[in-house]
Amino acid sequence: MSRPRIVIVGAGFAGYRTARTLSRLTRHQADIVLLNPTDYFLYLPLLPQVAAGILEPRRVSVSLSGTLPRVRLVLGEADGIDLDGRTVHYTDPEGGEGTLRYDRLVLAAGSVNKLLPIPGVAEHAHGFRGLPEALYLRDHVTRQVELAAASDDRAECAARCTFVVVGAGYTGTEVAAHGQMYTDAQVRRHPMRTGMRPRWMLLDVAERVLPEMDERLSRTAERVLRQRGVDVRMGTSVKEATHDGVLLTDGTTVDTRTLVWCVGVRPDPLVESLGLPMERGRLLVDPYLQVPGRPELFACGDVAAVPDLTKPGQYTPMTAQHAWRHGKVCADNVAASLGIGGQRRAYRHRDMGFVVDLGGAKAAANPLGVPMSGPAAGAVTRGYHLAAMPGNRVRVAADWLLDAVLPRQAVQLGLVRSWSVPLESASPEVARVPGRPDAGSAGSAGSAGGPGRTEPAEGRQGGEPAKARPGEEPAKSQPDGESAKSQPGGEPAKGQPGGEPAESRPGGEPAKAQPGGEPARKHPGRPGADGASGKRHRTSESARPRPAHAPGTSRKAAEPSAAPKPSTGARRSEAPGGTRSSGRTRSPGAPAPTRSAGPPADPGPEPPPNQPPPGPDIAPGPVKRTDGPAVEGDS
Repeated sequence: MSRPRIVIVGAGFAGYRTARTLSRLTRHQADIVLLNPTDYFLYLPLLPQVAAGILEPRRVSVSLSGTLPRVRLVLGEADGIDLDGRTVHYTDPEGGEGTLRYDRLVLAAGSVNKLLPIPGVAEHAHGFRGLPEALYLRDHVTRQVELAAASDDRAECAARCTFVVVGAGYTGTEVAAHGQMYTDAQVRRHPMRTGMRPRWMLLDVAERVLPEMDERLSRTAERVLRQRGVDVRMGTSVKEATHDGVLLTDGTTVDTRTLVWCVGVRPDPLVESLGLPMERGRLLVDPYLQVPGRPELFACGDVAAVPDLTKPGQYTPMTAQHAWRHGKVCADNVAASLGIGGQRRAYRHRDMGFVVDLGGAKAAANPLGVPMSGPAAGAVTRGYHLAAMPGNRVRVAADWLLDAVLPRQAVQLGLVRSWSVPLESASPEVARVPGRPDAGSAGSAGSAGGPGRTEPAEGRQGGEPAKARPGEEPAKSQPDGESAKSQPGGEPAKGQPGGEPAESRPGGEPAKAQPGGEPARKHPGRPGADGASGKRHRTSESARPRPAHAPGTSRKAAEPSAAPKPSTGARRSEAPGGTRSSGRTRSPGAPAPTRSAGPPADPGPEPPPNQPPPGPDIAPGPVKRTDGPAVEGDS
């Protein structure tokens, strides 16, 4: 008799805790499979410290295979669930597709970015939910300060030194607090010629900072921010975002090159495709985290509407504290349903307090309901994070110690570009790479950017802007973001020594309409941009034929080769202390697609003369392989 199989979708706070607890409870009596797009669990509460240069990225990334014994990790994103057939369809990082059979299914897909219908936000703002976004923000802020210091134009200097953060919750408050300290340290070492100082703005429509916390802690956090020079504006938000700045709801225009979107999240749309009872986008479950009428289906974390037994008639909020504890109860109940554990139990939890790290020795905390501020709150906050992290504690403590005695390194690595981390990305934990269709462009009708957008619109703030039309290269003469060609302090022109390689030269970016490169303009079947239908098309790049092309012949326009696949929404995450947890999967609006048995009827566009096959998708762009035939796929 075969062992039962438990499939867990998502490795955020809820999914990771479920897998870890089940690994201990089952002890080889069941097969545990964890489906996640990355091989690490991201501890999101410390992500602002990564953006501020305090912690290295791997410090907040806990290995799944290294910390989850007896758990099989499958890299991929769920895009369809057959409840009657008890299977989960997924797509792996290289475009391949697969199916997982299950006896018990745990949905812990987390949450996605909540976009508001504000003009220009989708094109000019960046989120803060994954490592790529944190690394991009660190590079971008460093670059803006350096360009401002080298500029003689006072207006340009002021715009580059203005950083706008929307959302005064846990994430936005911590980003603004750490960001102000980071830029002030840069200016102290390299003063600006005009004598200006970086300016951070924190906006929110709420009446106070940290509205979820006790009012005394909100006052403490706001006082610390204002003392550091952060411009805190409550009851104010963005009315419109443009290339050169933002228009606020109070009529004020702010010139800026940086817009960080920390407004909020919503449940992952994966659960909406199941056709089960919902509560404001969340899957309704009973106090045992089980879906009524589906004894094999459990849900926890942000995607589950769990009744709050301490507050009758209400549901537990979407915080990482609840998600982490959901995982423990869910694992116990799954094991009990298989007869390999104890008895099932209902979820009941009372908040033990919250902590908010404000940088340096400052923090706001209320452990066990006792409000604290100053260095004492800072010590409690860091102690809590060390205790809550499932790994890397010594490395994190070592980085904190080094930051206390050594200056931070303010350098640009340039590993993540603006177009790699669009706000509407379905997977903020995975940076977009050239040559692979982005199946996660928001594609929702309610987004400001419209459905099916695969590249950021022209003028994305603070990064490498893209043309306004989907599938095209970033704009080359944009005064904002990644410096334009021939602009002082910018990147060298393509084909110039030290610059980016020319598009038609070996090692450069694949030509448009070439397989593996950027899709052709107005191509009706290009991946990830299927217009109003909101569908996406994913193809295994390694199976796509590469036709020979005689020099001097013309390149033909590409024809659609397969029916598009369903689009998905973006995903977000939550973190302890009220922030959001990670663990997201893409979801379709239709049943799971089937994989094609053979190559497409049309081999696709022909490459230009003298163009070698594109190399593997290694950010920031394809490179030429020298160890054999060129292939495509995720590095």
